[in-house]
Amino acid sequence: MARQPLGLTIDMAKYIMKQKVKGNKRFPMVLMLEPTEMCNLTCTGCGKIRQAPEVLKMRLSAEECFAAVDECGAPAVSIAGGEPLVHPEIVDIVKGMLARKKLTMLCTNGILLHRVLDKLEPDPRFTFVFHLDGKREHHDKMVERKGVYDIVIKGIKAAKERGFRVATNTTLYKGASAKDTAELLQELMEIGVDNSILSPAFTYEEVDPSHSDIFLHRKEVNALVQDILDNAKGKVRFYDTPMYFDFLLGKKDLRCTPWGNPTRNPKGWKGPCYLLTDGHYDTFEEMMNQTNWEEFGYGENPRCASCMMHSGYEASAVGAMTPKDTWRLVRWFFAS
Repeated sequence: MARQPLGLTIDMAKYIMKQKVKGNKRFPMVLMLEPTEMCNLTCTGCGKIRQAPEVLKMRLSAEECFAAVDECGAPAVSIAGGEPLVHPEIVDIVKGMLARKKLTMLCTNGILLHRVLDKLEPDPRFTFVFHLDGKREHHDKMVERKGVYDIVIKGIKAAKERGFRVATNTTLYKGASAKDTAELLQELMEIGVDNSILSPAFTYEEVDPSHSDIFLHRKEVNALVQDILDNAKGKVRFYDTPMYFDFLLGKKDLRCTPWGNPTRNPKGWKGPCYLLTDGHYDTFEEMMNQTNWEEFGYGENPRCASCMMHSGYEASAVGAMTPKDTWRLVRWFFAS
C-alpha cells in the first residue's frame, strides 16, 4: 500500500520542481488553515485554546478559506484549529478544497465526527486525521476528559467502514510510554488506519505553568522516538518521512522551514509560524516579505530551542534530501 495515491505525490513533486525552476527559495508546502480556534476540549498541552474569549469566537467564512488557499498556492491544506468540526461551514470548506484539487487533511478530536461523516464522500485527496496521543488512560488524561479515546476509536472504524482514508496524529509528551505508544500504533494499523503521524509536542508559552514539565527536550525526544521505533518492530506505516525520523533521532541536523507550513486563522496570516505568534498580516505576501526569517529556528531564538514539530521540519527534511535519501523515500512510499 502506498502512503498516499501516487498521483498526489507526482503533483507535489511537480510543484516543488516548478518552484525551484523559478528560483523561489521560500514557498509553501502545506497551508495550515484554522477556520476557528474554538474547541470542545481543553487539552493539557495546547496553547491554541488559551487565547482571549473574543478570539475564540472569531471564525473564517468558507469563502475566506478558499481565498487563503488560492492566495498562497500550497498544493496541500491541513484544516486544524481549534476543532474544525465545530465550524458550521466545515463540509463546504472541505468540498471547496477538494474542488481545487488540494491534498486535504481534516484534523479532528473525533467527538463531532457524526456531524460530517454522512455529508462527505471518500476521495483519494482527502484524509481524516484523528488526534490520539496514547492508549485510553494516557489520551483521556491529556485531553482532560474521560471517554474520548473510545470515541476516537469508534470514529476511526466508522470512517474506514465508509471508505475514507484515515490517519492519526500522536503528540509525544514527557512520561509517554514507548511500549504503550508502539502498541497503540500497531493496534491502529490492525483496525485499518492508513498512516500514523508522530511528533513531539511544542512548548507553548500559554500552557499553564503547572504543566510546563510535560514537554520534552531534544535529547529526550531522540531517546523516546528510538524506543518507540524499536518496540514498533517495523509494523507501523508512518506518514513521517525517513528523513524526518533521522532528525527526530538526532542523526540529522535540520534548520526549521517555518514558511513551508504557513498559517491562516481568523485574525489573518499568522507569523512567523504555526506555533509562534508575533503578529498577523493581512496578506500572505506581507507575511512572507515582512518576516525576518533569519531570527527564527534552533540556535537563533530561545522559543525554538526544543521545537521538533513536523510543521517546521518535515519540509526541511524533504528540502535537504540527498540522492540516497531519494531512494529511501521511494521505498518508504511503497512500503506496506
